[in-house]
Amino acid sequence: MSDTPLRPESPSINDRLQSEASLEALCQRYKAVVLHRDHQMLHVACHETEADSEALSQVLRFATGLKVQLERWPQTRLEQAMEQGSSEIKENIAAEKPLSPAETDESNELNNQSDAPVINILNQILRLAITRRASDIHFEPYEHSFRVRMRIDGVLQEVPGPEFSMAAGVCARLKIMGQLNVAERRLPQDGQLSVMLQKQRYSMRVSSLPTLHGEKIVLRILHMTQQDLSMSQLGFTPRDLDFFKTALKHPQGLILVTGPTGSGKTVTLYSGLRHLNAISRNICSVEDPIEIPVSGINQTQINSKTDLSFASVLRALLRQDPDVIMVGEIRDKETAEIAVKAAQTGHLVLSTLHTNSTCETLTRLRQMGIEGFHIAASLRLVIAQRLVRKLCPHCRKPHMSLVEKSADGISGHIPLWLPAGCHQCFSGYYGRTGIYETLNITPMLQQALVAEANVHELSKIAREQGQKTLHEAGMLLVEQGITSLEELYRVTGEGEGA
Repeated sequence: MSDTPLRPESPSINDRLQSEASLEALCQRYKAVVLHRDHQMLHVACHETEADSEALSQVLRFATGLKVQLERWPQTRLEQAMEQGSSEIKENIAAEKPLSPAETDESNELNNQSDAPVINILNQILRLAITRRASDIHFEPYEHSFRVRMRIDGVLQEVPGPEFSMAAGVCARLKIMGQLNVAERRLPQDGQLSVMLQKQRYSMRVSSLPTLHGEKIVLRILHMTQQDLSMSQLGFTPRDLDFFKTALKHPQGLILVTGPTGSGKTVTLYSGLRHLNAISRNICSVEDPIEIPVSGINQTQINSKTDLSFASVLRALLRQDPDVIMVGEIRDKETAEIAVKAAQTGHLVLSTLHTNSTCETLTRLRQMGIEGFHIAASLRLVIAQRLVRKLCPHCRKPHMSLVEKSADGISGHIPLWLPAGCHQCFSGYYGRTGIYETLNITPMLQQALVAEANVHELSKIAREQGQKTLHEAGMLLVEQGITSLEELYRVTGEGEGA
């Protein structure tokens, strides 16, 4: 096969695209990247710890009839290669076969809505977001500019976007892909779409919002592989992980995970559900929306248009003989009452609340109208959590200054590490990990809840039981060089005097 550029008039273009797509599928299965291909040799990069490299070499030799030369790369370099399109074969496929939002993307209706430059620039942005592990993409129109930003590891970063003249076309294309009403520009809309990249499907939630200079559109990308984490991978300390597993062993009770939006609450809940997932248990969930499909769990998505609310689904679930119930979020008094009652009548209930700390969760339930003795009888464990960015191990550097943290229970001085930035990462950070504040409900806390103790009294009891705050949990990661002090303060909002 010649490695000259593909020409539209070539009679074998379809055969070549099919062959190269098959090659890409093989490489995707073995997590490899094609670097170069000629008449005699195929150069491929694979992960430096890939145990199946010999199998990959044999499969590629059989599939292509070429000699295969393997290079071992770090995972971050592989991601960067996919992002930059370093493979000639991938560039050809991208030029001839743009990223597809779904199988139905080839319909005439979708193709007629936008010209090729709009499709190409949007495909490029989506590829960049997926390979950089972005969780959200923001398309923001202004008076004389069109800005594109991506939230990577929890922080927004601006990326090169389309020209201002293409703003309307990009927004229209996104609304079509998300099956929104293109003609409606005065009201917010929500939808869903999916795209294919490297033979993997990525689901996205799309939201449009009218602004002063047009419609702002946000895509939330659901990275299924990043959300499929075991309990041991979440970042719990051994003590907190033991509390979590012990609470999950109870046949009944309420486990609450709290924190702001984007703090990883859903991933924590699903790690617990996977831990419980067995043929002997009937596990049901009610969510808005279903973000992580899991085999073996009966998942229901609420629908406000049909009055399918958290409370109505919960009442139906209780007639389905459940053992474990997961409620995506406790939003109102009715949902809270049903969840607490279910936790007292032989069901293990897991749910989330939007509070800043574990003790504030107890007072929030009381503010919702739940009596203290009901909280004391049903609640087993409260987990408050945040996500902090991890320093890139390849480029982090020690800081000359030292910080004394005796006020936080850490005596003496600890070294600090700062992000630098290198070709392995994009900003000095790579990936995120959780910091946790756990509140194990003991008899002393139960007595305080029955006595209607305030948040300060509850916090005092928790401290006496050895509870660490979110800031103290984060300081342990700073001390180990896993994250930076600046990142910890950004997430927890606590300064030197905290």
